[in-house]
Amino acid sequence: MRSIPDLADKVRGGARLDRDEALDLYRRAPTPLLGQLADEVRGRKHPERVVSYIIDRNVNYTNVCVAKCSFCAFYRPVGSPEGYVLGFDELFNKIDETIAVGGVQLLLQGGHNPDLPLTWYEDLFRAVKTRYPSFKLHALSPPEVIHLSRLSQLAVPQVLERLMAAGLDSVPGGGAEILSDRVRKLLHCHGKATSDEWLDVMRHAHRMGLRTTATMMYGTVETDEERLEHLWRLRDLQDETGGFTAFIAWSYQPDHTELAGVEATGIDYLRTLAIARLVLDNFDNLQASWVTQGGKVGQLSLAYGANDMGSVMIEENVVRAAGASYCMDEVEIVRNIEDAGFTAKRRNMHYEILGDPIFRERDVPRMTELATARQEGDTSVPAELRLYPARSRTGRKL
Repeated sequence: MRSIPDLADKVRGGARLDRDEALDLYRRAPTPLLGQLADEVRGRKHPERVVSYIIDRNVNYTNVCVAKCSFCAFYRPVGSPEGYVLGFDELFNKIDETIAVGGVQLLLQGGHNPDLPLTWYEDLFRAVKTRYPSFKLHALSPPEVIHLSRLSQLAVPQVLERLMAAGLDSVPGGGAEILSDRVRKLLHCHGKATSDEWLDVMRHAHRMGLRTTATMMYGTVETDEERLEHLWRLRDLQDETGGFTAFIAWSYQPDHTELAGVEATGIDYLRTLAIARLVLDNFDNLQASWVTQGGKVGQLSLAYGANDMGSVMIEENVVRAAGASYCMDEVEIVRNIEDAGFTAKRRNMHYEILGDPIFRERDVPRMTELATARQEGDTSVPAELRLYPARSRTGRKL
């Protein structure tokens, strides 16, 4: 076993850590040292001291889901009176609001709804691109793509080809949780996507020219070794394809979930972020997860390896359902970046810099609370939903 100072010197020399070395650092290195090492690596990759962020909207188009993950407080079973599907017009209104505050894309993810066939997604994407040709669709995590593959009985590459032809621009990294099948079985998410299946969707996407993000939800039932194994598997695929633009880690939110439990601490988050920066040496960008940690820990993330503050979001439903309701509009994100000693710049999903903060160019309404998918009590059913064949008993009855 190498000493912690020796491992620190190895990192400072730019050499790759192996599995045992990374685990030693993660378990034994003092938190300030981990942060210092991660900050040095970030500084080598981003010496200009720019911290980026994106103005987009996080929209969950349906909460109806057959996956039933035990850590999720957001989903509703098929037939639930609290289940919803957003209509095309509702989504257009959300896009209009996003563009009004300088937004450039929609992050579109939702439940595995058996009554939404592949053609529904194709029609939605084409309708968005017809009305908003330059607006980007960062949409459908790997488990959603797998769900559509099973519904349509088409291979994953065929599903991706059809979605790309309809307007898909990039793929978010949701649904990764921990890339260990032992953990996934315990969390009841193995059925929606095994570790290999999640990685395989990303491999196909990268080979087809799509860029994607990668995520990790930690703090449930995984061991330290399994957290690190998650990072190794991402690093290996990035070595192979180079298709990931960024990595985002967030802590499990236990409130109102079947799994329950206790949320990991802010220190645990910072240590996990820092070791991710050291292990994922082939990832240029790490996002700060202020939506689960709050603005101040998000700001502190910039000293623990993060070079990006993520999204203004505008809307959030999944984390809110589990009890977290942090909100930061563009003004607040920029203030946190600049108070930490960095320059704030807007970007797109490909991490191309778009410019300075929008609110310094024109008046933008302040946002003090994240919006939700729908107003409480709205049980309306989109008219266009009746145009698609349903698979569930509830859907067929409708």
